[in-house]
Amino acid sequence: MAPSNDHPGERTAQDPIKLIGVRDTALSVDEVFTAVGDDAAGGTALFVGTVRNHDGGADVDSLGYSCHPSAEAEMRRIAEKVVAEYPVRALAAVHRVGDLAVGDLAVVVAVSCPHRGEAFEACRKLIDDLKHEVPIWKHQKFSDGTEEWVGAC
Repeated sequence: MAPSNDHPGERTAQDPIKLIGVRDTALSVDEVFTAVGDDAAGGTALFVGTVRNHDGGADVDSLGYSCHPSAEAEMRRIAEKVVAEYPVRALAAVHRVGDLAVGDLAVVVAVSCPHRGEAFEACRKLIDDLKHEVPIWKHQKFSDGTEEWVGAC
């Protein structure tokens, strides 16, 4: 059955971008999940990126994220592209900057859509584009004393 747009839940959300942020404090999965709550959404997809204890075969002790002043504006631009491409009811994305330890949350994004498939696809597009396009850089410190800078996210 094709949507008729007669029901308010089938109409486009007023402003589906509910939360965009770059923060130097701990991130909250609950905050992001709550931000994308929408009674017209049948599916919500959430992605949580954490600091892992290894990269490229080396043990990671810690890392730091830094960003260009335009990072938050770029996140919004990408969110707007996702909203234009998918039937997004609500979208949220936050990224951490500063020094993080293994296990800390680095990024949390979520998207709610009328159906689960759309939510999965939109969430994947959101995190993939954030990772490739937002000017956020990672400085990894390894157990052997070496370190490296990694491009966007």
